[in-house]
Amino acid sequence: MKKIYFYLFLLFSTFLFAQPGTESGIMTVNATIPYQGIGEPIPLLGAGQYKIYYDNVDGVLDKPIFFVDGFDPNDSRDIPSMYNLLNYGDPVMNLGDLIRDEGYDLVVLNFQASYMSPTNGTTEILGGADYIQRNAFTLVELINTINGIKVGTEENVVIGPSMGGLISRYALRYMEQNTMDHETRLFISFDSPHRGANVPIGIQYLFNYMVYGDPAITEAEPLVSGLLNSAAAKQMLIDHYLGHVDGGGIEQDNSAHTPKGAPNYRTAFQNELDAMGFPQNVRNVSITNGSGTGQMSGTPGMELINHTFDTGPVTVPIFGTINTRAIISVNFTPLANQTIEVTDFVGQGFIFGAWNTVYSFNADAQSTASSSGLDSAPGGQFDLYSFDDGSNPLITEFVSNLNTQYFNFIPTLSGLAISTQPNWYANPNVNDSPFASTFVPTNNEPHVTLTQANVAFALNEILNSTLGVTVEPINDRIKLQHNPVSDHMTLLNTERVDNAMITIVDLTGKVILNTNTTLSDRTTIPLNLEAGLYILNVQTGNETIFKTKLIVR
Repeated sequence: MKKIYFYLFLLFSTFLFAQPGTESGIMTVNATIPYQGIGEPIPLLGAGQYKIYYDNVDGVLDKPIFFVDGFDPNDSRDIPSMYNLLNYGDPVMNLGDLIRDEGYDLVVLNFQASYMSPTNGTTEILGGADYIQRNAFTLVELINTINGIKVGTEENVVIGPSMGGLISRYALRYMEQNTMDHETRLFISFDSPHRGANVPIGIQYLFNYMVYGDPAITEAEPLVSGLLNSAAAKQMLIDHYLGHVDGGGIEQDNSAHTPKGAPNYRTAFQNELDAMGFPQNVRNVSITNGSGTGQMSGTPGMELINHTFDTGPVTVPIFGTINTRAIISVNFTPLANQTIEVTDFVGQGFIFGAWNTVYSFNADAQSTASSSGLDSAPGGQFDLYSFDDGSNPLITEFVSNLNTQYFNFIPTLSGLAISTQPNWYANPNVNDSPFASTFVPTNNEPHVTLTQANVAFALNEILNSTLGVTVEPINDRIKLQHNPVSDHMTLLNTERVDNAMITIVDLTGKVILNTNTTLSDRTTIPLNLEAGLYILNVQTGNETIFKTKLIVR
């Protein structure tokens, strides 16, 4: 028995006290709270994979930062890829590395493409595109697990990119509502669709028709069933083709075609999320990739593609082998209060010396009176070029003939959870956002892209207890009046210092500023630095008299 206790102690100690900079293996966490989705006969437990990247200081699991996976139907972002998602800048740096250098442990939670539910071991769950609630219950279990084994009393930080922000928000608030202590001080929402997400309805109609309509292109079936028709997509998409089609599932019905979510999914989820609200015992902040100055992703009604595809020879009874082609056009949704055709598909065969239409499909979209269509609104952008992985010549041809690379995926107002503004093109008033602090760039950026500027914002929030404090004990004569700073910094000093050498170094070790000055009781120094995290040194002679982290916004 003593030997068994010894081995348990050894295992427990190894888990908690790793070498600095090491990593755990990939482990499984099984939820203990089930969720019953639409059409599911019983409530089912979810599961996930996680890995701990220990800090680079002492290797003790004592300051956890959770990084939560978002929408990923095919698990194209495994755990190492999620870590690489934290890369930014040129030369490339990594936010995970920076926070580990500060003594934080990064806990990465990934949802697999599919797995068998722990409930019965036989029911398949599509993890990366599963119900947001079920994935949230998996995060609840992981938070409880880490809280049960971490050393000390340091409170957690939770970072949720994209759908991971909804999962994190739901999990933290659920724990509060059910008297579970999440021991979390900070929640960072990163370009998350708190008011819904967008995929151009014209693209949705097109691919649904190509798979389930006359062309019956089965190779594209995973794109529709696994992506558009996944539970999570139907919960998040503001406008979903299933809200507009008739009983056959392809042709449009006779209703108005203003944005409408997937029946039974979209409205029910948004209502539940709104009723829960945001975590109450946490500081909630938001980073968006959508413009805060009204920059658009294209223009309303613009032509996304208009191209004729050579679809090759086809054998047809009576006619034998004939050449075929597909003429495809897709448009962005229109200006406010307008209706336009957003999808047109014509399939033709070369018969009797001429091109003859064999089948066709078209669909319209209407914008509300209060806002032009979502596709070109300010927001975190989806990169259409990412569809082409080089494996399908038709996809390559489709991508190469697009008239724009991006569409609005996460509207700026959605990333800020602003519900009082019906015009998706309006400049956001951050005072209308429920977040305590927000980062909104001037220009639209690709979805969940880290930049020097938003990394500086995130580090400011994560390291708020240490910013402005010297990184080594020197003296308390000098301090920064404000930190973060922008176009200048002001040093406050209790006594005059002649010939002070002031140096600012970036995190690659490059000297950005090096100047001599006299420090009085209040010394202002102009700055012209990119947003980011720096180290500020003040020396006199060979003696360092002040050293601190400096955040530039």
